[in-house]
Amino acid sequence: MSIKIYHGSDKIIKKPQFGLGKTYNDYGQGFYCTYDIQMAKEWGVGYEQNGYANCYEFDDEDLSILDLNSKEYCMLHWLGILLENRIFDMPSVLAAEAKVYIRENFHVDYENYDVIVGYRADDSYFSFAQDFINGTISYRQLCNAMHLGKLGLQYVLKSEKAFERISYLDYEIAKSNEWYVRKINRDKKARREYFDVERNKRVKGDIYITNILDEEMRWYDARLR
Repeated sequence: MSIKIYHGSDKIIKKPQFGLGKTYNDYGQGFYCTYDIQMAKEWGVGYEQNGYANCYEFDDEDLSILDLNSKEYCMLHWLGILLENRIFDMPSVLAAEAKVYIRENFHVDYENYDVIVGYRADDSYFSFAQDFINGTISYRQLCNAMHLGKLGLQYVLKSEKAFERISYLDYEIAKSNEWYVRKINRDKKARREYFDVERNKRVKGDIYITNILDEEMRWYDARLR
């Protein structure tokens, strides 16, 4: 099926190259895109620096796609991948133990897929994940927090085969004085809602990382769905 995807950048990219990109991005090395042109414009701008929303046509027919939002996965699968690629603050024994447990029991062989679809852990959302690992918020609060600010999903090309299927169409300029402000305001909104609504709202029966460790919960546990 042919779809339209966007990549936010500080430059026009007509031919995405396999094997480039930062290894410490959410899902490792790859070409990070979005279905939403507005989100791409936010990703592309910097402080007083204009950006571009590069537009592509992508044919995903017969490609292997890891959709982390499908029913067979839970939020800890996403977090497990994040723990493999991003640097987390591990200030306690609990956090270090949690990292090992999640990576061992919620591992996904994501590197063998052509495409990954999942959440994007920008600054605010990454801090939500750290709070969960450190035992500050519950699993329910983490799941709810990931929907604050309407972050949207990433569509990440991982394999050489996937890079052969992408075709450049056009671009739109993202003005810094508009889209950088939007990006900052969205992040502030997510953080404000998180602290006002989620972080300080404990619910009886909430599952914390200590419960997951003590009960040795696995991916098939209905409480994690």
